[in-house]
Amino acid sequence: MADVLSITGENYETEVAAGGAVVLDFYATWCQPCKQIAPILDELADDYQGQLKVGKVDIDQAPDLAVQFGISGVPTLVFLKGGEKVDQLVGAHAKPVIEDKIKSIV
Repeated sequence: MADVLSITGENYETEVAAGGAVVLDFYATWCQPCKQIAPILDELADDYQGQLKVGKVDIDQAPDLAVQFGISGVPTLVFLKGGEKVDQLVGAHAKPVIEDKIKSIV
């Protein structure tokens, strides 16, 4: 089972900015739609293990990253390739929608 990483301001550079394909899930513990997509992201982390990193960013614990990415609502999924933002999805989406975005970065 692949790990979904907890991303903070302290580990962002080593886990995300270093490159590769990354999905960042900007969420909040009080957000119900965030809880609904969490199992989907766990499945996708397993499905794409070795090709993709999946990280979760708690906007209440890492507001600096939320500001850096211009996050105005949760959940927001940010798709990065080589450390650069290439796409994003705002709101809860079905697995096929999220997976289509992942396929474009792996």
